[in-house]
Amino acid sequence: MVSAIALLAPMLGLPGGSGLPQLPVPGGAMPGVVISRAAGAIQPGQRNRFPLALFGAASVEAPSSAAAGDSTLSEPTTPAEPTPPAASSAPASPAATMEAAPAAAANTGPDITAEKALLDERRRPGYKKPLPDKIEQDNPGAANAPPPEAFYDKYDGEGPMSSLGVNVVVPDRWRITSGLCPKKDPKTGLPDRALFGIFPKLEAVCHSTQDPFHHNVLKGDKPISAKDKPGFLHGDDWFFIANAISDTIVEPRSFPQPVTQATSQNPNSIDQFSRSNSLVLAQTFITGVSLLKGLTAFKPPIVEYRLTLATQVNYASVAERQILRVKPSDLTHRTTAFVGVQEAFVDYHMARFDSNRYDFISVRAGIQEITADFRGFLFLDQQLGVRVFGDRDNNRIQFNLAAFWRLEKDSNSGLNDITAPLRHDFVFLANIFRQDFPVVGLTSAFQLVYNRNREGSFIHSDKNGFPVRPSIIGDIRGHNYDVFYLGYGNDGHIGRVNLSSQFYAALGHDTNNFITSKPAKIAAFFAAAEVSYDVDFMRFRLSGLYASGDKNPRDNTEGGFDAISENPQFAGADTSYYIRQSIPFVGGGLVNINGRNGILTDLRSSGIEGQSNFVNPGTVLLGVGGDFDLTPKLRVTANVNQLWFANTSVLQVLRNEGTIPRSIGTDASISAIYRPKANQNIVFRLSGAVLQAGSGFKDLFASTGHNSRFYSILGNAILAF
Repeated sequence: MVSAIALLAPMLGLPGGSGLPQLPVPGGAMPGVVISRAAGAIQPGQRNRFPLALFGAASVEAPSSAAAGDSTLSEPTTPAEPTPPAASSAPASPAATMEAAPAAAANTGPDITAEKALLDERRRPGYKKPLPDKIEQDNPGAANAPPPEAFYDKYDGEGPMSSLGVNVVVPDRWRITSGLCPKKDPKTGLPDRALFGIFPKLEAVCHSTQDPFHHNVLKGDKPISAKDKPGFLHGDDWFFIANAISDTIVEPRSFPQPVTQATSQNPNSIDQFSRSNSLVLAQTFITGVSLLKGLTAFKPPIVEYRLTLATQVNYASVAERQILRVKPSDLTHRTTAFVGVQEAFVDYHMARFDSNRYDFISVRAGIQEITADFRGFLFLDQQLGVRVFGDRDNNRIQFNLAAFWRLEKDSNSGLNDITAPLRHDFVFLANIFRQDFPVVGLTSAFQLVYNRNREGSFIHSDKNGFPVRPSIIGDIRGHNYDVFYLGYGNDGHIGRVNLSSQFYAALGHDTNNFITSKPAKIAAFFAAAEVSYDVDFMRFRLSGLYASGDKNPRDNTEGGFDAISENPQFAGADTSYYIRQSIPFVGGGLVNINGRNGILTDLRSSGIEGQSNFVNPGTVLLGVGGDFDLTPKLRVTANVNQLWFANTSVLQVLRNEGTIPRSIGTDASISAIYRPKANQNIVFRLSGAVLQAGSGFKDLFASTGHNSRFYSILGNAILAF
């Protein structure tokens, strides 16, 4: 090591050996040499640098009791008798050491800081290297490099994560692919298809807003874009949904048409009944818009605003006068048009009641649809009200709490008439649905419904001039009533057997029985059940229904069951003749045996405008049917129902007859539903039904002998966007 230092001396600018310690090496071995800690000596942390002052100011001593931590330059060998050092190698005095310190500091060169000691690809927390000088590029026609803010910064563990933003336009997650679609040429109105030649699969995500089968902003598949969203909508999760439905009906039919006393359409119509043929045509356009906020994949919207309008133009033709209008001078056909508000509500999601399983509670106020049970036996309508609804227990329990103030209906279309005063008829409803109760696969429902009617002191006629409140039957006096409906129903399956049933008890008070003109209590009940079994593509059904009739119309108990606003999906529904058609009750005033789209024989003036009537003959039904899914696009349904009056005592009193048989007749129907696109956007339906009159029906309506069979044909086309 010493010889190496001697060789380096000329290179370091030192005089030949001057100032260097003479290190004796007796016998070729070098004893341990200790360099004292003078100025310029090796210090801790400077292992990779020898200051030049080491060779001029450090003294060399023989090893003795060297202080701990002294730096050893070589390994000690076998000690020998030290040769006395030369005079030139005497230890430096303290004064010489102090003088040498400044010179040593001058020869150390520039200081090295921690920042300057950083190596490439190494980072120290809290320190960021300065960027190099900006390079100005001036190359016309060339693509410039993106600005620095277009790149993500690496997160060094300090500061908020939000500071690592990318300041470039990136489409939202709904428009990542569709944002690449070419725009339409303003001159031709067509998109530039050249891009599809480069990226052929891109065309699969580029669709018109008129296409409802793919992601469409008009169908709520993606939110309103920032450039189209009004300023008062805050947030980026607002969705807009537009609906448009065309519903066309062609309905040839026949029903008993009485010849009035005032006049007749045909001079020779002197019998009690005339020809029975009739025709109904109706075209309804339903348009709706909905604005909602929130991602609704697993929970309801935070808030929703919805408006739905229905516009209908209808035409009706009958054989005799005073059937469509009360004036004898009016003709036997009628054309009307009406616009009804079927939905107009605000729905608010009360998020504070949410659970970690996405159970929710919402409140909805306005005109809305409501049903009390699975099949629409009691109350299925679109009415003005407030409803609190939601679910609990991981969606195993659903519930509704609602109050409704009933709207008037248009007499000919059945749509809501918001221009008319509200009815004095109120409905309060509470129901709860429990899945897998009492057995797995079966959902049970419990209902409590209160109907409070205070229309006894009002007189109301429909738009055709016929009185509907009070009914023109019995003493023709108004009445008020309070009715509580207690119900239980279920829907589901037990093993492979499908089951749907419903039971109601109607209990309350009526201020006037139109037979006795006295107050009466209400005690009636209703039961219906449908059992079905699936075999491959076929389902076979057995249906039964019993609605109690009033056994003694002259006592103080009204025992005939009646609903609030029924629209049953049961035993063929509107495919059935008896459910679809309204049959006038001749001899008892301007009332009907049953209502249109109703199964109850309730003697009401109108199913949509009249009051409930609990003095009625009741209904009994027993039916069989089947559904056959011949293809995914075609379903055929067939039903055969046998119908009876539950009790004819009321009919005997009103017709002043001793006995009237109970049999209404046999109702046979068949229908076909065809969906050419295998979805609900285009649906065609054609059905036909025949009622073969029974002995009771003939006694009431077929006195001439040629009205024993009645038909109903229904053609329906639905186009939906």
